[in-house]
Amino acid sequence: MRIRVLAVVAAAAIFGGCASGPPDVPYPAFIQVDELSDIFMATLPGVRAKQLAGDAATRRTSNRIDLPRDWRGTSGGEPGRSMEIFVLKGELNVADIRLGPRGYAFLPAGSLGFNLTSSAGAQILYFLNDTDPESIIRSPIIIDSDLLRWAPTATSGVSVKELRFDPGNGSKTWLQRISAGASLPWEYSTALREGYLMSGDFRQSECVNGEALTGQYMAGGYFYRPAHSISGGPESMAISDSIWILRETELGVTISVLDCVAAEVTE
Repeated sequence: MRIRVLAVVAAAAIFGGCASGPPDVPYPAFIQVDELSDIFMATLPGVRAKQLAGDAATRRTSNRIDLPRDWRGTSGGEPGRSMEIFVLKGELNVADIRLGPRGYAFLPAGSLGFNLTSSAGAQILYFLNDTDPESIIRSPIIIDSDLLRWAPTATSGVSVKELRFDPGNGSKTWLQRISAGASLPWEYSTALREGYLMSGDFRQSECVNGEALTGQYMAGGYFYRPAHSISGGPESMAISDSIWILRETELGVTISVLDCVAAEVTE
């Protein structure tokens, strides 16, 4: 299914002193979310929202949302779709459970509507997922990611925390920490992947038709990378300690490659 991305970037981070802006990539990458226009969300009244990606036909959507003080809402406005929430700043109560910064909630399709409240205000990531009959998670997941341990990976200086993995359809959400000076190899996932840079500064290369296009993300940066899109490489490096939140809505396998080569990109 082709996903239509609704985000439009007016300007982005300057890389390497070049005033021309970020590289021109054929999919959303090097986006700084603060520069996107606000949108209206009928199911979450009174919020300030920026849509990162979405599909009007299925109402699948990815958003960053600012909740004002003393905000009240509900998770029941989108029946039949699973919902993910990650708190970036402030606090959010899901029913009677308080989530502070780095708190995470997954509310599966079919869950009863939960009251959502924020007395002090919050900034959150808010994802609605298409209905997937292969998903087997039927109970809500509400966790404080600070209580999870970072697990090392095969790449030096890179560690992860798993927030959710559905063994039915393979969808997953996780945090990735990259230490300052660490780089990523050239690699691709067999599934579409999106990522939001929570903290740090990160230089990234996207391989497009065999050409490495390199730009810089600051905190609040976002990408929406189609399956089989190659990224990484020797120029890809954490300028400072960086933490990403990453998502794939179907089973994806990460495959390393030796260099930036032309590859078929699917959506």
